[in-house]
Amino acid sequence: MKTSRVRLLLSDVDGTLVTPNKVLTDQSIRAVKQLGDAGILFAITSGRPPRGISMFVEPLNLTTPLAAFNGGVLADRDMKIIEQRTIRDDLVAPTIELLTSHGMSVWVYQDTDWFVLDIDGPHIQRESLACEFEPSQLASFEGIGGSIAKVVGVNDDVSIVAAARSAMAEQFGRHVSATSSQTYYLDVTHPDANKGKVVEFLSAKFDIEPDEIATIGDMQNDTLMFAPSGFSIAMGNADAEVRKAANALTKRNDEEGFAYAVNHFLLGLSG
Repeated sequence: MKTSRVRLLLSDVDGTLVTPNKVLTDQSIRAVKQLGDAGILFAITSGRPPRGISMFVEPLNLTTPLAAFNGGVLADRDMKIIEQRTIRDDLVAPTIELLTSHGMSVWVYQDTDWFVLDIDGPHIQRESLACEFEPSQLASFEGIGGSIAKVVGVNDDVSIVAAARSAMAEQFGRHVSATSSQTYYLDVTHPDANKGKVVEFLSAKFDIEPDEIATIGDMQNDTLMFAPSGFSIAMGNADAEVRKAANALTKRNDEEGFAYAVNHFLLGLSG
């Protein structure tokens, strides 16, 4: 199957572009090159900070803006900030309090810094390896504010993550965006810092209609970019809700699902 009139592919990173071990494979690199050869632009968006996706610029020869923090920060390939949307200062402390009250470890991203209270907390080592930098430890988040791009709640119990997400919606409404980039994360950002807004940004920047943009991802926050795009692809490792929101389903990210999607759906190649 090959879709028509796709001029840009926007891809999630973790769970999609890279393997479960955070490896960018040769097949994925080759698939992105083939997109370029076919005249199709390629862009990435992630819940990671800008520094956490900068390592993909060279191997993928990225020329499009990098959409970090789910679109909260848009940067060029040299890490120069193009646009930034941060959480309202008066909402930072209540957000931290709500996440903490639900038994979640809390991370705070401010400008280029990553702050935590427990340096040995859950998933910190794995996130540090993936993003290639480590957090700074604080004694307290008291008084923190100004340019807060993302607050993250971390807990391996998916029911706790779901409850916190519901509580965020109830308490803050549309003043923040609260979505999951992994089953154990709740990413809280500016309300316009979501992947759907990334589609709108790229559409305007490159004069490409949204229905000429394809999207691919695996998590709940990726469904926000599925909706406005012309063709959406869910990874085989995505849950039922994400699969239902997509137009097509590819293989898992441990089965070269990204490369398969590019070849099968966008380029019409076998394999």
